Amino acid sequence: MAITVLVPDDYGMSVLAGIENIELVRYDLAAPLPPEAARAEVLVPGFLAQKSTVRLLKQLPNLRLIQLLSAGAEAWNGLVPDGVRLSICRGAHGGSTAEWVIGVLLAIYRELIEFEANRADRRWHQHVTETLQDKKVLVVGAGDLGRQLKRRLDTFDAHTTLVATRAREGVHGRDELPDLLPGHDAVVLMVPVTPATTGMVDAAFLARMPDRAVLVNAARGPVVDTDALLAELRSGRLRAALDVTDPEPLPPEHPLWTAPGLLLTPHVAGSVHGHFKRSYAVVAAEIARFAAGKEPANLVRGDY
Repeated sequence: MAITVLVPDDYGMSVLAGIENIELVRYDLAAPLPPEAARAEVLVPGFLAQKSTVRLLKQLPNLRLIQLLSAGAEAWNGLVPDGVRLSICRGAHGGSTAEWVIGVLLAIYRELIEFEANRADRRWHQHVTETLQDKKVLVVGAGDLGRQLKRRLDTFDAHTTLVATRAREGVHGRDELPDLLPGHDAVVLMVPVTPATTGMVDAAFLARMPDRAVLVNAARGPVVDTDALLAELRSGRLRAALDVTDPEPLPPEHPLWTAPGLLLTPHVAGSVHGHFKRSYAVVAAEIARFAAGKEPANLVRGDY
């Protein structure tokens, strides 16, 4: 018997149409669910529609799997009904997020923002800058994002150390972080928001980073204690690049807007052309596995 899958857009309907053993039902958050939705076993929420989609859950008595188009699942914490699995879109956004990290590190080390400001002032200030070459980069998070970043850092002749919840071959454990921090020029955060990672980057964490080190947050805002980071930026001891903040969106009066030594972008690391196509390629593979009676590969388990 075919598994009924609720799909939020026409593109998804076309991509998933070739999967065997499934029945596709198109839904629209602005309209009542179609009658066929009552037998749905799989729900695909819209890309950024988690909060709007939650209200549908009570209308889906046969639901067994929520398959996200995003890599982050924190918006679903405490909202997934008992017995329903949650699968993320791991593998779709790692390349573009890693690309953003490389971009901000190059901008900081090669002083591209400063040079652009000089151009606006018609000031020719030729001088030596830092380089990404030979930098020691500590990547906290050894999943798809971390591996994608390491591959790119290797091409720039940087030295990457990966950290995950538990140690394994080629990857250090989270308990080693205090000893690893002093020996690295940059720390890149690529972890999900969990009870263990919320507030992980606190004053003690930052204090162990060496002078002039760079903190890069490509994870989620709550991973970093904003006040502790602001104190380090204002002192001039550390630098940072943030694609995410706490709070988010950042209010106009927030002190992060004027913090020195900060490169700030509005949660756009994964927002590139083609991200929808890459997301649905992962979603199709996950739903195909589920329809074949196999466990989806990207189920949320709380580790990084």
